[in-house]
Formats: sequence, structure tokens, C-alpha cells
Amino acid sequence: MSRKYFGTDGIRGRTNASAMTAEMAMKVGMAAGAHFVRGDHRHRVVIGKDTRLSGYMLENALVAGFTSVGMDVVQVGPMPTPAVAMLTRSMRADLGVMISASHNPYEDNGIKLFGPDGYKLSDADELSIEALIDSLPNLAQPNRIGRARRVEDARGRYIHFAKACFPEDLRLDGLKIVIDCAHGAAYNVAPAALWELGANIIPLGVTPDGTNINAACGSTAPQVLQETVVASGADIGIALDGDADRLIVVDEQGRIVDGDQIMALIGASWAQRGALKGGGVVATVMSNLGLERFLQGQGLTLERTKVGDRYVLERMRQGGFNVGGEQSGHMILSDYGTTGDGLVAALQLLAELVRQDRPASDVFRLFEPVPQLLKNVRFAGGAPLENEQVKAVIAAAEADLVGKGRLVIRPSGTEPVIRVMAEGDDAAQVETLVEAICDAVKQAAG
Repeated sequence: MSRKYFGTDGIRGRTNASAMTAEMAMKVGMAAGAHFVRGDHRHRVVIGKDTRLSGYMLENALVAGFTSVGMDVVQVGPMPTPAVAMLTRSMRADLGVMISASHNPYEDNGIKLFGPDGYKLSDADELSIEALIDSLPNLAQPNRIGRARRVEDARGRYIHFAKACFPEDLRLDGLKIVIDCAHGAAYNVAPAALWELGANIIPLGVTPDGTNINAACGSTAPQVLQETVVASGADIGIALDGDADRLIVVDEQGRIVDGDQIMALIGASWAQRGALKGGGVVATVMSNLGLERFLQGQGLTLERTKVGDRYVLERMRQGGFNVGGEQSGHMILSDYGTTGDGLVAALQLLAELVRQDRPASDVFRLFEPVPQLLKNVRFAGGAPLENEQVKAVIAAAEADLVGKGRLVIRPSGTEPVIRVMAEGDDAAQVETLVEAICDAVKQAAG
């Protein structure tokens, strides 16, 4: 059964359009609250947000919805998505909510939901909530309406949690770190945690104004980070996205270290210390073939899933893995958390940098990526991938890549685009095939 409102990562869209209105947020609060009101105890929901201007509007609407069905609300303000998941468990809450559109521009926003265990909701839970959104649940009796309060020390709680994920016998003394927080949810907590561990911090993207989140900064736009690392002589640069559940790293030479290289380092180093579970790493179909070949050389496996950290986590839980992620920088380390956490993942990399006492360019680049090209084709409607000409072009490309590479074509789960990715040992062939498929999709999409 298809979902009406939920995509691959909660409900997301342009603010005051589509599903991101105050009215819809209140309905989501009512529906999700009603779905998780179970038993006679006072029910509680934790709500966090990033720094978008629309967060005020959506937060207040959600509070109205949750309290109207009898849930008490704990508001923690701007906090990373993984912090909301952690606090949901820590506070014994029945539900957690993060108001964020992750790496999208400020005009967009979204609502992510976590169950009482801190994990993102199952498809079954989301379908049940969707049904309640359309039908509207029963409201609480006047004496059962919920209350709302703010927790002022939430940032300190998360900083303490993140630091606890860093080895006790190590310090960051002597390391110069440029940290780009994308003017987003981690603008306060990430620099503070690194400073408390002893690092010399150069902060970027730490002056949010409601409209500058992810604007020419953060993990999707690391150019300024690269320039700052080189110009300042820093040892490493770390870029988070708007809700801090993903990261991209820059070595001392200004070169980008993506999620595949991060997974290679964490997977291999944990395996060497006997800490890796499941015999390998879980990643999506978008991860580079070079990562797969590297892990095989280490005697480890690469398990691939559909795109989306929820699918990575699902496979990790099924197979007992404790390291997984996406090329885009989502890193899930289940020994520490229930969702992607850019800061915690960065701390694992920094620990390895301290242990090896070598330049980041030597430590972080463990394999040479196979030439890979990803292009997006925007479309207004319809189903271009069902077009017979598009199917024929894709089939021909797949035949050309047999034994030499891979082809991944999929519609985005968060915006109206078709993503076309090919990789192979011949870069020219990869580019030719991607362009041919993109041209066919454009024609089919009008």
C-alpha cells in the first residue's frame, strides 16, 4: 500500500504549500499523538527542530495537535536529529519529533517521527498515522489535555552523550579542526563538544538567522570549508548538514572525504579492534564499487539496500551489523545511536586520526573510487521511467556495463527528480551512458 504523506524520511515539502502548512502539522500532531497514546500513564512527546524560520510555526502547530489528544510536550529547541532520538529514549517519551528538511534550503521543512525506542517509524506505523490524519482522531477530555514545557539543558545532555562516544583515553589536544554547522541544528553543540575534548576550533556556519541554513555551506556545499582548512593550516574539516545527521570530511589538503571513505575507515578500524559486528558494512545501492572492492580485500562484506537511511538501519538490525551509512554522509553507528549522527561519526574519525598520528590525507583515503557520475532530471509529473524509449535506453546501458560497472536509476523520495547514476572503470563510457539516459528521461518528461 502506497503512502500518501510520508516519503523516505518523514513528511517533507515547501513551507506553506503541499503538506508543510500549520494546519497539516497540527493534524500530524493529533494523528501521531493518538496513535501512540497507549495505556493510562501520562504520555509524552519530545519535539526538536533545526533553525528554519518556519520551525516556529510548525512547532506551535504540532504542540497544539499533541496536547489536544492528551500528550504532554517537551520542547528542546534547535537540536540535531540524533539528539531528539536520544532524548526520546532518555526521557522515556512515547514519541519523538524532529522538525527539519535536513539538507534542503530554508524554504522547505519536514516532520520526522521517532518511536519510544528512538528508531524511525515503521511503514505500518506511518500508514496508521496517515489514516488518522485523514479521519482526525478523537480529542481528549478537558481534564486530559496535555501540557507543554521547555527543557533548557537539552544541549548539555547531548554534548555529554556525544563526548561519551569518544574513547576515554584519547584527547583532541593539538588538533586544529574547522567545523561547518551549516547554520543548522548543531551550530551550538558540535563546536562545544569538540572544544571540550581539547581541539582548537575554527567554526563556520554558526550564525543562523532562519533563512541561511544550508546556504552555500554545510555538507552539501563544502567549498568554503575546503578553502578555510587549507588557508588556516587545519588538520581536518568537518561539515554537517542542517539537522546534523550526516557529515562530509575534508582532509588537510582540502580534498573531500565522502561517506564511502568514512565507512571504509570505520569498518576496517573497528574490524581490526574486534569491534565490528555482522562481518561487514551496510550501505545503499549508491555507494561506490571501490568501497565494495576495498571491504572484500579486508575480508569484509558490503550489504546494499535501497536509498534511505531507514533501509540501511533496517538491514543492520536484521543482520546484526553495527556500521552502516550512505555515500552522502549519513553514518549509523548502532553501538551509539538509533539514527545517523554526524558528530558521533566525526568523533570516530578523529579518534582514528589521533591514534595513527598521521595526516588526514593518509588516514582517510583507503581506496580509489571507481569513476561514478550522478545526474538529476527534474520532471513535472507522470512516470517517465515507464516510457518504452526510456526503458530501451536503460536496458542498452545495463548491457554495456555488464562485468564493468553498475547502473542505478530511481525517483527521489523527497523531490520530483529522477536520479541517474552509473559507475564503471571507464569514465568516458560512464558519462556517455548517463547523458543518454538523462536525455531520454527529459524527452519522456516533456
